[in-house]
Amino acid sequence: MQPRTSQVKEFNMGKNCLQYMKYLLFIFNLIFWLGGCGILGVGVWLVVTQGNFVTLSSSFPSLTVANFFIAAGSVIMIVGFLGCLGAVIENRCLLLSFFVVLLIIFLLEMVVGILFLCCQDAINQYAKKELKRGLQFYNTSGNSDLTNGWDIVQTDFRCCGVFGYDDWFSALNERKVPISCCFKLVSDCSSIPDIWWKDPCYDKVIKWLKENIVAICIFGLCIPVLQLLGLIFSLVMYCQLLKAEKHYG
Repeated sequence: MQPRTSQVKEFNMGKNCLQYMKYLLFIFNLIFWLGGCGILGVGVWLVVTQGNFVTLSSSFPSLTVANFFIAAGSVIMIVGFLGCLGAVIENRCLLLSFFVVLLIIFLLEMVVGILFLCCQDAINQYAKKELKRGLQFYNTSGNSDLTNGWDIVQTDFRCCGVFGYDDWFSALNERKVPISCCFKLVSDCSSIPDIWWKDPCYDKVIKWLKENIVAICIFGLCIPVLQLLGLIFSLVMYCQLLKAEKHYG
């Protein structure tokens, strides 16, 4: 009689654990899915209101802030939907799919992060070279997104050019700079060196990133922590469902 009672208690505990994990996983993925909706919404809003918002690369014109938000938001929504649906209907196949997709994303992020840390110098050199090459497409036909991107960066960061304002001389084939390099909007300011920003944009952006490194690191750490929680919740619920099926089987 005692073993029977013990088995019933164990089964009830497992059932309660399954219910808790179900609610936790559903709430987690609902937040995840809503976050994806928000990110996707920002991306669509940027496309509608700003075009392809801030692209500075001529080789990768599709690599824009708006497109990044749209891609990231779509992936997060799909992953969140898989997790929510798998938790609600207690489907092991969906939970396993959610686990595998989230694990692949997590591993890819780790690989990209490690490569970025190991190849910072090479990435910096490539970025500088690519940005400087893109200056020659400023204000040319079909490159309004790149033009808009440079104007926003130079105005917001109070800088001019990649390495300095003279980068624009070879790009524009004359001793002039874009109006966004001027800190005083006077007639023909693009030809008056005394009213140009003197700081290089690349250095100013890197400096801004270093000043905000704490916030960036916190944000960067929150993402893998949330993903790990999702992996743990889905794996535990999957195992509980497997145990329940074996018990009834």
